[in-house]
Amino acid sequence: MDVTAPPDLHARLKPRLLPRPRNEALYARARAEGLSELQARVLAGRLADYEGELAPLTQPSLRYLEHPERLADGRRAAERIATAVAEGEHIGILTDYDVDGITSHVVIRRTLVELFGVPESRLHSLIGHRIHDGYGISLPLVERTLGLSPRPTLVITADCGSSDEPRIARLKAEGIDVVVSDHHALPIEGPPPSAHAVVNPTRSDCRYPDRTIAGCMVAWLVMSLTRSVLIEWGVIPEATPKLSAWLSYVALGTVADCVSLGASPANRAVVSHGLALINRMEAACWRAMATRLGEDSVPFSAETLAFQMGPRINARSRLDDPYAALHFMLAADDATAIRHLQTLDEDNQSRKVIEAEMVEEARTLALPQIEADLPALVVYLESGHPGVQGIVASRLVQAFGRPALVLTPAAAPGMLTGSGRSIEALHLRDALQRAHELAPEALPRFGGHRGAAGVGVPVERFEAFRVAFLQAVGEQLVGLELFPQVFTDGTLMPEQFRLSTLLELEALGPYGREFDAPLFEGEFLVESLRSVGADGTHLSMTLSAGAASLKAIWFRALTPGELPAFGLGDRLRCAYRLNRNRWRGQESLQLMIEHAEPRRG
Repeated sequence: MDVTAPPDLHARLKPRLLPRPRNEALYARARAEGLSELQARVLAGRLADYEGELAPLTQPSLRYLEHPERLADGRRAAERIATAVAEGEHIGILTDYDVDGITSHVVIRRTLVELFGVPESRLHSLIGHRIHDGYGISLPLVERTLGLSPRPTLVITADCGSSDEPRIARLKAEGIDVVVSDHHALPIEGPPPSAHAVVNPTRSDCRYPDRTIAGCMVAWLVMSLTRSVLIEWGVIPEATPKLSAWLSYVALGTVADCVSLGASPANRAVVSHGLALINRMEAACWRAMATRLGEDSVPFSAETLAFQMGPRINARSRLDDPYAALHFMLAADDATAIRHLQTLDEDNQSRKVIEAEMVEEARTLALPQIEADLPALVVYLESGHPGVQGIVASRLVQAFGRPALVLTPAAAPGMLTGSGRSIEALHLRDALQRAHELAPEALPRFGGHRGAAGVGVPVERFEAFRVAFLQAVGEQLVGLELFPQVFTDGTLMPEQFRLSTLLELEALGPYGREFDAPLFEGEFLVESLRSVGADGTHLSMTLSAGAASLKAIWFRALTPGELPAFGLGDRLRCAYRLNRNRWRGQESLQLMIEHAEPRRG
């Protein structure tokens, strides 16, 4: 928390530890179906309104995937791609630059080349540069496509395109068909009419039952259906392998894009199956990452994908040209993968420095808005890097417990670009739609989904946009008290502090958005305490509860030069996760502290 905040604001911004609301009916059903008390407690705290079968969630399996034929425009998209394959057309693959977009790109490209026999020379990779091109089917990408020789006659998008009708119309006018595969919310007017096909599970006429799948999963389903069409037409043999091997990439994209891992059998299945594929270490990119992280990092978990692989791939696209991330994922040998990973690593370190500076400035600018009790934070960083907006917005949400938008100057003169992150109670994309209705000239371009979104705002219209956005958010959150909150799964008994408890919890994985990793609370005595890390901002501790003595680590507990607010012999009220610490082949239980405060009196 910013030390310049007044005392009363410090109190208002103190995180509150709250018990997760429990779905009692689901808790009883889980116990009746043989889950342990702890497993039932965790499950019931994450599926507030779930009434379906438990097995698809607790025992993830690909048999729970729905057929891609149920996707609106799925068959039409697959037939157009199949025609391009059969007739030797040049094909453009146009995707966003984040992990979801890069993994989508890999799925489409590897399928076309390795399964459908399309020569590399007939494929064009079109990935926007975040700063110079912007997101989606941007005008610079359209111009680049039209400048290709020979030009593609088909462009397949993934993780973008749903809100890009003007650019799609331009491509169509030039004789280029566009097949959109995407998962972002559609504009209020519906799918872009100039597209040959628009495959998006959020379409109102789509019969696919899961609207939460990531863009890479939509791409995987479309290419799977294309395989079936090509077999039906006799273009490829019936023995052509299925796309199951590419689910490793889908798992990475799904976790990194923070789509729901709660009541989604599809997402849980692909992440679970994909992790099993990744841990075979058959692809150079996985082996290179394992080498970089050390032998104790294997097997990879969903957390490895979310906090190790995802940030490195995103860092490249945030700061520079995203093609290094694509080359890393497609590397044919370990040396090539390691070389590209080194580039990603360097960018990730640069991103951390930029992020720290921007977060400090953003928090300072946010404090007056908190004092004014505004329902959302809108921060304009005049010298901020556009590639780190989303991360900074996330930090503001964590610190202040309300939605946040962070804007910086765009490459286009006179424009601002921004990224937003939301809280559970607010549908961010819907709020932006409402802001557009209130002030259309102030928000000419936006896109995203419930939890995250991007905007383009004219500089001279910034204040009009801010007012419209705050009104839109206020309409959704009317009467809701906003504050930083930490939801926990209750307490553990001293005898539960053992690796077998962690195994019990891991059996419910994978964990991620809307299915958070278990977080518990309790009181502990501080037996040892020391700052660690290059800048001394992490705390390594030994904590005791009853007869249990536990190693604990609290990352980013301090700001540089700060001293802990507690010492040896103090009692702490902590929110913590159970974690497996691997060291030289040995495993032990440790606590990952998320929040701690001394108990006074």
